[in-house]
Amino acid sequence: MKSVTKHEQIIHFIEELPIGEKISVRQIAKELTVSEGTAYRAIKDAENKGYVSTIERVGTIRIERKKKENIEKLTFAEVVNIVDGQVLGGKEGLHKTLNKFVIGAMKLEAMMRYTEAGNLLIVGNRTNAHQLAIEAGAAVLITGGFDTDEHVKKLADEMKLPIISSSYDTFTVATLINRAIYDQLIKKEIVLVEDILTPIEATTYLTTEDTIKDWYKYNEEIKHSRFPIIDKNLKVQGVVTSKDVLGKDNELLIEKVMTKNPITVNGKTSVASAAHIMVWEGIEMLPVVDPNHRLLGIISRQDVLKALQMIQRQPQVGETLDDIVTNQFVDVTETKGEEHYQSEVTPQMTNSVGTISYGVFTTIVTEAAKRAIRNLKKGDMVVENITIYFIKPVQIDSMIEIKPKILEVGRKFGKVDVEVYHEGSVVGKAMMMVQLMQ
Repeated sequence: MKSVTKHEQIIHFIEELPIGEKISVRQIAKELTVSEGTAYRAIKDAENKGYVSTIERVGTIRIERKKKENIEKLTFAEVVNIVDGQVLGGKEGLHKTLNKFVIGAMKLEAMMRYTEAGNLLIVGNRTNAHQLAIEAGAAVLITGGFDTDEHVKKLADEMKLPIISSSYDTFTVATLINRAIYDQLIKKEIVLVEDILTPIEATTYLTTEDTIKDWYKYNEEIKHSRFPIIDKNLKVQGVVTSKDVLGKDNELLIEKVMTKNPITVNGKTSVASAAHIMVWEGIEMLPVVDPNHRLLGIISRQDVLKALQMIQRQPQVGETLDDIVTNQFVDVTETKGEEHYQSEVTPQMTNSVGTISYGVFTTIVTEAAKRAIRNLKKGDMVVENITIYFIKPVQIDSMIEIKPKILEVGRKFGKVDVEVYHEGSVVGKAMMMVQLMQ
């Protein structure tokens, strides 16, 4: 029998609430007869999971949880938080998602041609525009900290469309929203364990009450040799492999031979982190667990490597800082095995005094090592440790040359030396130990 914790009960209760419903710590504590501390912790967890949003001067409301494919769309509740806004009316519509935002910096008639249902009109203190936008089914964001008329607020309440006021100007508001959408796009591209796991329904596992005989039965059926071990509450207790059962009595309980307290990951762990764990620990399978350590499924080393290869083939939508740096790389290699790259030092790659930043330099030498390893072994790598020597500062707009040299490479580890030149002189060096992923 699967027991449910108070925390899980509260999360489930919140999930079942209608979208747009307001909740409070006191209300949850009273309805579910739990302490206010327990209710508070569960509401914070629900916020992290995207079930609710807490807005200043409004409270905590149940919002629609976004699927990964819709992650680039923002809810009006999120817009309030992004622009430090105040909700003047239409609070019941804060859970809704905006399709696009329109900047009202034109004549009223032209403005309304662009304003449709599901839009967010960003405009100053133009009360008639506020009213027409709400009538058209759009929400309104008033910039400059201005208010609107009472009859417009009443209309917003009736239509359940938020009117938000922000003290920022129109340009700042548009930039903040744009940045938030861009950040969401980058998040969308990061493949998480939950995207690739084999769910529990399709996972073969053993229980602490099973015997080694059961291991042989499953091994014969599905040809796998590694299984997670769970107790009667689905909590992961261990992992068993062929090495653990070899030469042991078939009637022996599996819990006597399993590896206890195994390494696990949760659904929100990035695939890159899972790959690092698997290579570092030399393991082929990881159980995936929920916050209460209950089994959700498994991921295999093969799943992880396939996902990493898929990521590399995907076109980038949102650029990270690493992308901006590595996009400057030009391959000028003339002889195979003697990789040679060039990169311009752009303004974004510099620090406050106009020379290449330490973080960017680290990214450059790591990327060069990665490419050299890939060319040699057709595999990927994870940096284990790195020592960097900065010899001379490199100015903005300089063209640098990067020369990685593989000093040693084995089946699992490699050693790479990278030298960086500017106008023929060495400006920096790096020595790194890497783990190889085949």
